[in-house]
Amino acid sequence: MSSQLRLWTVWSVGLAAYLVGVMQRTSFGVAGLDAAARFSASPTELSSFVVLQLLVYASLQVPVGMLLHRFGARLIVVAGALLMAAGQAVLALADSLPIAIMARVLVGAGDALTFISVLSVVVAWFPPRRVPVMTQLTGLTGQLGQVLSAVPLAALLHTAGWTAAFLSAAGVGVFVAIAVALVLRDRPPHAPPPPPAPTPREVLAALRSSWTEPGTRLGLWTHTGTQFSGTVFALLWGVPYLVAGQGLTPAAASGLLTVFVIAGIAAGPLFGEFTARRPLHRSWLVLAVILGTAMTWTVVLALPPPVPGWLLVVLVVVLALGAPGSMIGFDYARTFNPDHHQGTAVGIVNVGGFVASLLVSLAIGVVLGLVSPTGGYTPEGFRVAWTVQYVVWGVALVGVLLARRRARRKLEAAGVVIPRLREVWVRRGSG
Repeated sequence: MSSQLRLWTVWSVGLAAYLVGVMQRTSFGVAGLDAAARFSASPTELSSFVVLQLLVYASLQVPVGMLLHRFGARLIVVAGALLMAAGQAVLALADSLPIAIMARVLVGAGDALTFISVLSVVVAWFPPRRVPVMTQLTGLTGQLGQVLSAVPLAALLHTAGWTAAFLSAAGVGVFVAIAVALVLRDRPPHAPPPPPAPTPREVLAALRSSWTEPGTRLGLWTHTGTQFSGTVFALLWGVPYLVAGQGLTPAAASGLLTVFVIAGIAAGPLFGEFTARRPLHRSWLVLAVILGTAMTWTVVLALPPPVPGWLLVVLVVVLALGAPGSMIGFDYARTFNPDHHQGTAVGIVNVGGFVASLLVSLAIGVVLGLVSPTGGYTPEGFRVAWTVQYVVWGVALVGVLLARRRARRKLEAAGVVIPRLREVWVRRGSG
C-alpha cells in the first residue's frame, strides 16, 4: 500500500469512528419528546440525560489527553466505540429513568475518548501546514453523524420503535470498533517513537504549564463561546423547541437539523483556510461567530412564535458556524503548546464548550419547568428559556478578549509583529 493511500485509509477509518460517535452523542436529540413520554420525564429530568452525559464528557477530557500519551489513539478509540455501543444497548432496553440516564453516561464516557484521539491521528499523519484544514475537515465531516441520527435513526425510532432504533445504533458502534482495531494506526511507519508516558508529577506539571499558557486559555474561551449554542440545540432542545415551540412537524425539525450539519460542513474548510492563512487574526473570526450567534437568537426570540420559516433556516445556519468556530480553539492549543503538552492542552480546550453546554441544557430545563410547571414544553416557555445563553456569551467574550491580549503580549515579546486586520485587508486589496 502506498504511503498516500495508507494515510487516507487511516484517516477515513478515524473519521468514521468520530462520525459514528457524533451519531451516538446526538441520537437523544431526535428522541427527546419520545423519551419524555417513555419515562414520564419533566423538562428538568429530561435535561439531566444530556447534563450527565456532558458532565462525564467534559470531566474526562484532560484524563483522556494523558491516556493518549500512554496507550495511543487506536486503543482509546476502540474503547470509546465499545462504551458508546454499550450505552446505546442499555438505553434500548431501559424501562426506568435512572437506568436510562446511566446509559447516557456510558455514551458520554465513550464520546470523551473519541474526538481528541482522532485529532491526534490527524496531527501525527498530516504535514503541519495541512493540519488546520484537516482538523476542520475531520470535525465538520464527522458532524454528518447528526444526519444519521436526524434521518435514518429518527425514521427507525418512529417506525420500528425505541428498542430497535437504539439496538441498531449499538450495532453500528461495535462494527466501527472492529474497523478501528484492524486499520487505525497511531502514527506513520518509521515515524519517531512517542516520548515515554509521563509520570504523575510530570502530568501535573504539564497540566499546570498548559493552563498557564495564554494561548490555551484563549482556546478554552473560544471553544466555550462558539460551540455551546449549537450543541445544546443538536443534543437535546432543538427538536423539542422546533416542534413544541415553533409548531413544526418532527420531519421538518429533522430536516432543519440536516441543514445544520450541511452548513457546518460547508463552512469548515473556509474557516480552516482562514486559520491557516491568517493565524494572527483567528480571534476576529471567533468574535464574529459569537456575536453573530447572539444577534441571530436575539431576532428569533424578539418575535412572537411561530417565526417565519426562513428565519429558522437562518438560525440553524448561523448555529452551524459554531462547530468550525470551536475548532479554532484546538488550533490555539496546537500552536501555543509544545508537542508533548498538546494532548493535555487540547483536553483543556475541549472542556470549555461542553461545560457551557451542560450548564445551558440544565438551565433551559429548569426555566421551562418554572415558566410552565404543568406542561413544560410551550412556545412562551422556550422563548424565555433560551435567554439563559446570554450569560455564557458575555463571559466567553470577556475571556476571549483578555486571553487574546495576554497571548499577543507574549508573541510581541518574542518579536512577532501582529499587523492590524484592517492593514492586512488594505494591502490585499491594493495588491
